[in-house]
Formats: sequence, C-alpha cells, structure tokens
Amino acid sequence: MKLTHFNEKGRAHMVEVGEKNDTKRVAIARGTIKMKKETINSIRNGMIKKGDVLSVSQIAGIMGAKKTSNIIPMCHNIFLTGADISFRINEEEIEIESIVKTTGKTGVEMEALMAVNIAAMTIYDMCKAIDKDMIITNVRLIEKTGGKSGKYVRGESR
Repeated sequence: MKLTHFNEKGRAHMVEVGEKNDTKRVAIARGTIKMKKETINSIRNGMIKKGDVLSVSQIAGIMGAKKTSNIIPMCHNIFLTGADISFRINEEEIEIESIVKTTGKTGVEMEALMAVNIAAMTIYDMCKAIDKDMIITNVRLIEKTGGKSGKYVRGESR
C-alpha cells in the first residue's frame, strides 16, 4: 500500500481530492476516560464546580470536530453536515462516542477521532481539581462509510 501524504520527493503534502466524487460519509469513533468512582458520582450529581461536565464536553467535542484541519496539518477543511457526541457512564469510566457526517470528497474519520479526544480532554479539564489520576484511553475508529474504500467496521460490539 502506498502512503499518499508524501510527494515524489518524499516530503509531506496535502493530497489532491479535487477529482474525487462527492459521497455521503459518516465516521464513528469511541474512547474512554477512566476515573475514580467519586468523580463519576460528582459528575452525575452536578457537583463539579466548573459546571455541567457532559454538556460542556459535548459542545467541545463538536467544536473539535469542526476545527480538525486547523490542528492536523494534512487534513482537509471539511464542511460537516452533522456531528454528535454521546456518553455512557459506567462505574469508573465514561465512554464517549462521536458520529460525524459530511457529503464531500474526503472522509471524516479524523474529525470523529478529534471529537472524542477533545470531549475526553474537556472532562479531564473540568474534573482535574478532584481527580488528577484520570486516564484517557482506547480512542479508536469504530466505523466509516463512503468514499472509494467503502465501508469499514471494527470487529467489536459496544
């Protein structure tokens, strides 16, 4: 397999996508932030002094998806048609899922991954005063559709 982000001189470049067809594209990513039970309970009970952790994290994740091309050098600036973040609160962790959509010439996998990372980092930022031991882990692409390479689904269940 040839890596496409290198030019004929072996230097990085942004891939030309102008000749590609527009297709509907969706990417789903997930990740986890592990924390103390007490931190989970404080989030559930609205006891974090900085505010509603999951609401702020959700907005931050969507903003992160929208700004991906400003942070990752070879990402194209993509017009997103949709972005959503959801959470599953477990005993000692919060699982974060992002779904990002576009109709365009290139996929939204990086935007979905960025959304999960920024959402998790926002949770960390809002809760670090009571739990500096939180761990952001297992951020991964779950599924993507559209484009020349078609559909990809990671072999796991939620």
